[in-house]
Amino acid sequence: MLSWTKRDISHWVLIMVSLGRLQGDNISKDQIEVMGLSKGWVQICQDILDQMKKLSEKKDKDRLDLVQSMRFSLYALHRSILGWLNWVSNPDIMSSFKQEELDEMNERLAKYVQEFIEYDVEITEKGADKNLAAQKARREIEERARRGPEDIFYI
Repeated sequence: MLSWTKRDISHWVLIMVSLGRLQGDNISKDQIEVMGLSKGWVQICQDILDQMKKLSEKKDKDRLDLVQSMRFSLYALHRSILGWLNWVSNPDIMSSFKQEELDEMNERLAKYVQEFIEYDVEITEKGADKNLAAQKARREIEERARRGPEDIFYI
C-alpha cells in the first residue's frame, strides 16, 4: 500500500498541473489530490509516460515547447526519485527482494545515474562556456561604449 505524504502530493500536483496545462484541461488542486490518492503509482507513471510521448512526438517544436518538455521530464524524474528514496528507505519493502533482485536494481540505477551525471557535466561545461563568451562580449560592448572619441589615439 502506498502512503502519500504532503510532499509526495505536492510534487504530484506539480506534475498533474503540468499535464493539465499541456492538455488544456482545467484541473483543480482538490481534484488532483483526490485523483492522486485514488490512482496507483503505476497508473500515474503510465500517464506521465504517455504525456512524455505526446511531448516528444509534437511536430514543429519551438524553444518554449522544448523547455516545457524538459521541465516536465525533470519533474517526472524528481517524482520517480522521491518514490525510489521512499521505497529504498523502507526495510519492510526492501527485505522482500532477493539479493539478486537488489543487485540488478543497484546496477541499473547506478548505470542510469552515471550516464545522467556525465550528461549533466557535459551540458554544465557547455553552459559555462556560453556564459563566459556572453560575459566577454558584454564587457567588450561596455568598454566600447565607455570610450569616447577623445580616448581614440590616431597616428
